[in-house]
Amino acid sequence: MSSSAVEKFRPVVVSGPSGTGKSTLLKRLFADYPDKFGFSVSHTTRQPRAGEEEGISYYFVTRESFLDQVSQGLFIEHAQFGGNYYGTSVQAVKTVAEKNRICILDIEMEGVKQMKQTQLNARYLFLAPPSVEELERRLRGRGTETEDSLSKRLAQARNELEYSRQPGAHDKIVVNDDLEKAYAELRDWIVDGGKFGTSN
Repeated sequence: MSSSAVEKFRPVVVSGPSGTGKSTLLKRLFADYPDKFGFSVSHTTRQPRAGEEEGISYYFVTRESFLDQVSQGLFIEHAQFGGNYYGTSVQAVKTVAEKNRICILDIEMEGVKQMKQTQLNARYLFLAPPSVEELERRLRGRGTETEDSLSKRLAQARNELEYSRQPGAHDKIVVNDDLEKAYAELRDWIVDGGKFGTSN
């Protein structure tokens, strides 16, 4: 496992509340720079869904195997959602770096805190909504939330926004009040913010 690859291609952690546009912006970044970035593939104990592939969508593992790897300290971050475990392994990040790509991790606040405990020397970007009210409007607009799940997401969003205001929590905060502007800001910071592993 080459740590020098990770030093050259420092991973980038992108976090922010659900509904801020992370997926949209990252999808565009990957389309614009197909050879520069890679997502780390997470482990999960849930069953594969239709169309999901082992090693591409997730590494599908048993609960016992997952907890065994946790106890060995092989995960950067892990959490439990809906009775299933999800986690990002140190090796998954190194695998991306070893392909001469910058690893992008889309993880939530607790994962960010756990990531900071590792030796991976990541860079941290927080994508914020213009306001909690606007975030609520976007989440309602999806039509996929119940009142209960909406209130949970908004409570979590308030926690994440509070954390983002702490000095040193993130290296860069981008407010997504205009998609084009937010994308340009995110792209410029991720692509040019550090000259590591770039040939331009």
